[in-house]
Amino acid sequence: MLVFIDESGDAGLKLDAGSTEYFIVTLVAFEDNEEALAADQRIQLLKRELGLRPEFEFKFNRAKREFREAFLSAVARYEFFYLSIVINKAKLTGTGFKFKESFYKYACSLVFQNAKPHLDRATVVIDGSGSRDFRRQLGSYLRRRVNPDAGDARHIGRIKIQDSRQNNLLQLADMVCGAVARSHGPKDDALVYRQLIAHREIYVQLWPK
Repeated sequence: MLVFIDESGDAGLKLDAGSTEYFIVTLVAFEDNEEALAADQRIQLLKRELGLRPEFEFKFNRAKREFREAFLSAVARYEFFYLSIVINKAKLTGTGFKFKESFYKYACSLVFQNAKPHLDRATVVIDGSGSRDFRRQLGSYLRRRVNPDAGDARHIGRIKIQDSRQNNLLQLADMVCGAVARSHGPKDDALVYRQLIAHREIYVQLWPK
């Protein structure tokens, strides 16, 4: 099993100074590695079909609407599922949320807790952009929170840090997370993208209630 995670928005709490209203973490999972490879190859072929460079990186917030729709339509046939946690920052209380790294770790742990029934010795792939030391800390934190006992790899097996520019399936996580984020905003295309992959959705939790 392969799992890819990405986030949308920022962990800042100064909503009146430009911080995003929501912080979203999305987990995309393939139960079958061959299916993941097929999706990877389809994304690479899509780049050629759209006249893009082979090294082009799909990023939801930078993509044209036509690219977003083409991407999500192309991957929708592959057997993956996703879960997201959508954190409404206006409703957060407690001093711990003021520390961005702690906030990010906690948000990741929430989506993994929801995904636990679906995870079986997963190899988790984390985007290596930003501090690689923090990403390693995140991996250790998730193992402690999600695996029931020390040394037990029942839910999370291995954790890898890779560059999203070179990993099409991390780009998939970005595009799915972007679709979820857009669905919680006021723009006229708010529901377009998430509908394209609705049959791949397991659970999107708005937190706190």
